[in-house]
Amino acid sequence: MLKSFQNLVLLQNLYRLKALGFEYIDPFSVNPKTNYSTPSSLEQLSTHISTCQLCDLSKSRSQSMSGYGNPNAQLMIIDFSVSSNEDDTNSYFVGRSGESLKKMCQNVLNLQPSEVYFTHAVKCKPSNANTPSESEWNSCKSYLFSQINFIKPKVIITLGKDAYSKVTGESENFESVRGNVIDFKSYKLIPIYHPSYLLRNPKLKDITLSDLKTIKSCL
Repeated sequence: MLKSFQNLVLLQNLYRLKALGFEYIDPFSVNPKTNYSTPSSLEQLSTHISTCQLCDLSKSRSQSMSGYGNPNAQLMIIDFSVSSNEDDTNSYFVGRSGESLKKMCQNVLNLQPSEVYFTHAVKCKPSNANTPSESEWNSCKSYLFSQINFIKPKVIITLGKDAYSKVTGESENFESVRGNVIDFKSYKLIPIYHPSYLLRNPKLKDITLSDLKTIKSCL
C-alpha cells in the first residue's frame, strides 16, 4: 500500500514539472515521511483526492469529487465517472439521472442519500465528454479501493457496465450479471442499469425495481 502511494507522489511531481515546462530533470527520490503519508481515515483520503494531479483530467476539471454520504454506510454506490452536472455544481444526485437515483434510494430502499455512500470510480469529469481512459482509471483506482476498505459497506451497487467492469476487473456480458448478487472480496456487489440508461430505456424500469428489491433484501 505504501509503495503505491509513493508512486502516486512521484507521478504528482512529474505532472507538476511537466506543467511548468520541464522536459528533463535529474532523478530524485520520494521521502514518504515528508512528502506523503498514507491516509489513516476517509477524511484524509478525501483531502488527497481533492488535490490530486495524477492525470490530465486535473487540468480540465472544476474539482475532484471524492464522494458523498455516510462514512459508515451499509450501502455504497459506485458510478463510473463524474458528470458535467456534478462537476459544474460540485454536488451529487443532480440532474435527471441523479434525481432518478435519489428516488430509487428513497422510494425503494427506504434510504436517504445521506445514509448511503456515493462515489465514482474516476474522480474527475472526463475531458470533452470522453470515456475515461485506462490510464485515468489506473490513476484513480487506489483511491476507490481505499474508500471501500475504509467504509466497509455490506453491499456495493455499481451503476452500468463500465463501473462494474472497472471495479471487478471482469468483462463478461453485462446482461449476464446485472441484478445478480456477486461475492466481491468480503462484500456483496450487485450491478444495475445506470439511471441515465433507464431514462433512455424506460421499459427497463420494472427490471431495475426487481434488482433494487434484491439489494434491499441484502441490507
